[in-house]
Amino acid sequence: MRYAVPIVALVLVSCTNPFAPSLADGNVDSPVLGDQHTVEGVFQNFRFSYVFKDTLTYGYLLDNAFTFVYRNYDKGVDLTWGRDEDMRATYNLFSAAQQLDLVWNDVIAVEGDNLTQNISRGFNLTITLSPTDVQRAQGRVNLRIERPNTESIWKIVRWRDESNGF
Repeated sequence: MRYAVPIVALVLVSCTNPFAPSLADGNVDSPVLGDQHTVEGVFQNFRFSYVFKDTLTYGYLLDNAFTFVYRNYDKGVDLTWGRDEDMRATYNLFSAAQQLDLVWNDVIAVEGDNLTQNISRGFNLTITLSPTDVQRAQGRVNLRIERPNTESIWKIVRWRDESNGF
């Protein structure tokens, strides 16, 4: 019995929480959740949701009236989908990928005020489906983010994808 307490303590110290992503992996560039009251916080949470494949954080970024716009180069037209379809597509991506890495590059253009902003920003996305199937995309996102007042958080209302595709 006198050895039970040290053994239990050792077991508890050596365990990790299976319900929370580990931030103690030595990666200094591990994302953390940002404050969505700031524009940079939106981008931090976007990256966090991809790196940790967290659909809850991702969904919290999107406004109820969210629209995703992308170019179908084969047909030469822009196509769109709404929030529900985007959440399904993102869930499927997060489920299929072994690992995702999203790097935000420089902001190319910003216009707007403290309630509405249109932001064009470069990115690099690496999707590892398996050790032999790694997909890379790079390009720009054009995001329209809005909030009803300065005390509210920013939400993504429109995302126009201008990537090179896969």
